[in-house]
Amino acid sequence: MADFAMADLGYVSLLLCLILSLYAAGAAFFAVRRKRPEVFASAKNAVFVVAALSTLAVGILEWALITHQFQLEYVAIETSRAQPLLYDISALWGGQEGSLLFWAWLLAMFSAIVLIQNHDQNQELLPYVISGLALSQAFFFALMTIVADPSQAGFFVALPLNATLAGSLVGNPFRVLNFTPADGNGLNPLLQNPGMFIHPVAQYLGYVGFTVPFAFAMAALFTGRLSDVWIRTTRRWTLFAWLFLSLGLLFGMQWAYVELGWGGYWGWDPVENASLMPWLTGTAFLHSVMIQERRGMLKVWNLVLVMLTFILSILGTFITRSGVIQSVHAFGVSSLGPWFLAFLAVTLLAFLYLLFNRMDHLKEENELDSLISRESSFLLNNLILVGAAFATLWGTIFPMVSEGITGKKVTVGAPFFDQVNGPIFLALIVLIGICPLIGWRRATAENLIRNFLRPFAVSLIVAIALIVLGIREWYGVVAFSATAFVLATIGLEFYRGVLARHRQYNENLVAAAVNLVTNNRRRYGGYIVHIGVILGVIGIAGSSFYQVDTQANLKPGETVQLKQYTVQFDGLQAYPTENHDVVSARLTILENGSRVGTMSPEKDYYTSPDPNQSQSTTEVAVRTTPLEDLYIILAGFDTTAGTATLKVIVNPLVVWLWVGFGVLIAGTVIAAWPDPREEHALIRARVKEALAQA
Repeated sequence: MADFAMADLGYVSLLLCLILSLYAAGAAFFAVRRKRPEVFASAKNAVFVVAALSTLAVGILEWALITHQFQLEYVAIETSRAQPLLYDISALWGGQEGSLLFWAWLLAMFSAIVLIQNHDQNQELLPYVISGLALSQAFFFALMTIVADPSQAGFFVALPLNATLAGSLVGNPFRVLNFTPADGNGLNPLLQNPGMFIHPVAQYLGYVGFTVPFAFAMAALFTGRLSDVWIRTTRRWTLFAWLFLSLGLLFGMQWAYVELGWGGYWGWDPVENASLMPWLTGTAFLHSVMIQERRGMLKVWNLVLVMLTFILSILGTFITRSGVIQSVHAFGVSSLGPWFLAFLAVTLLAFLYLLFNRMDHLKEENELDSLISRESSFLLNNLILVGAAFATLWGTIFPMVSEGITGKKVTVGAPFFDQVNGPIFLALIVLIGICPLIGWRRATAENLIRNFLRPFAVSLIVAIALIVLGIREWYGVVAFSATAFVLATIGLEFYRGVLARHRQYNENLVAAAVNLVTNNRRRYGGYIVHIGVILGVIGIAGSSFYQVDTQANLKPGETVQLKQYTVQFDGLQAYPTENHDVVSARLTILENGSRVGTMSPEKDYYTSPDPNQSQSTTEVAVRTTPLEDLYIILAGFDTTAGTATLKVIVNPLVVWLWVGFGVLIAGTVIAAWPDPREEHALIRARVKEALAQA
């Protein structure tokens, strides 16, 4: 009975969250329209209550997961008695229903934080912001409380108690079985990896975080307050969301690299693409807003970009939950897909309606003075990023479109994305180097020659050096030369800034460098982000263009050679662990004839109460150096003969991809760190907006 009571309490909490979210949205809108501050206060209280109730629901489900309350269907599917505690905890977001609850809880918490942050500011925008956030979270609570599976119920129902007809609610994480299994199936073995403990959390923080700037954008459209105040107000939210989307990409790539056992980290899988697309448009937005802040331009474009980023974030959840696109990352087929499409359609139509009605308020304050200016380069940067996002979107949804039109599903693989996005990203890399060297408004020929001469010389020297070293592939030479050009331009910017401080303030070079970054966090934090991107590009180019591999079936004592590495197979080892059985290959590694260590790639076998749920995973062994990874896969084995089939791969420069992400994260934190000058700029923008409204 206690289990039933807890499940019912969890479900009723979600139902109350739905009701209160709808109330908060309606009350906030009514309050601002009728000038009823007491109703507005009530709406704000509802937001805080939703945050508390959703936290209660998350706590109940998490408790059920870690204490193995298998009478809950979600617990029985996602956990088992032998599963480590870490993965019992991460099961909260490991399945469809739990991830919906996790998303709704994050949005409820973010909404409460927004209210706290703006308790004495942005009062004209805040009621509409609350309405937008509350309606968004109401959608997710509705998926868990009123969306029914037609195959089970044939109608839509909101239940007063979870135990009654709960099976019809496809998004309900508190469904109760009519029996209690002795054990559960356990989390998908592919998700039982430390990287997957962090990756979905980071991804959801990014996805959900972009709801906040979108809500402020919609509020700005409602009120007609379309200066750069809403942009400056949400700057840290945008950086926060973008940072966690970046972390989501990083941990997802690392998971794919070590868990899927194919030698790569990015396969243009539909769910990978779903993560990349909002990151690209979010990156474009972060660059584009600087033009509006500085020159009062691109107001419509910035609104469109933040809308696209939000829409693409929701689209990512549609892709993982609809079942229309096959992916190793996606959840199974469900009836939630049409609801996500309906939500997307309503959101898009509402945005377009408001946008067209506010066109008179979105006039540009300045015009583009020259095609050779920083504004032009930023705009081109935006077009390239959005072009890459839509090329990726088209390749992702094309199989679904082709099946709908012709009845045949056409597969779009990695070669399409490489051929289309490869040149786009190369142009983007070059632009990263060009933008800092071009001045605002109009650049003179003299300045261009002075600024570009040394970086171009560096890239030319690198190209010549690569050819001398034996690299003949033009794409490799072009890619590495482009990265050298960008690093030289950024290095030149730092050099000039440090030298200027050294001369002006008589600081030593180290102090000048630290103070330069500290006193110009946004600018130089952005440069550090660009350095991280370029280091990542170096890792991608090296591992994509120059990967080599071989495969061999070996008996104990036999070896396989690849480049300077000799891999000796010493034998198989089989042993059980707490929740799976392991077969590993013991290997001795020699480099240029000298022993450098041992490696043990393995196969893990997970059993389940349901034989159809039993799975195996490949655990690769990786030896990393600054120049390359030695990556070994146990592709097969024969315990009777004692033989093993090994696939050996050498991945050049992969470590720089991970290092690059680390530098990118550091740069983002620096750029987002509170800066008094940013606060002063926001105050000036508010004063300017108030004068314009007067």
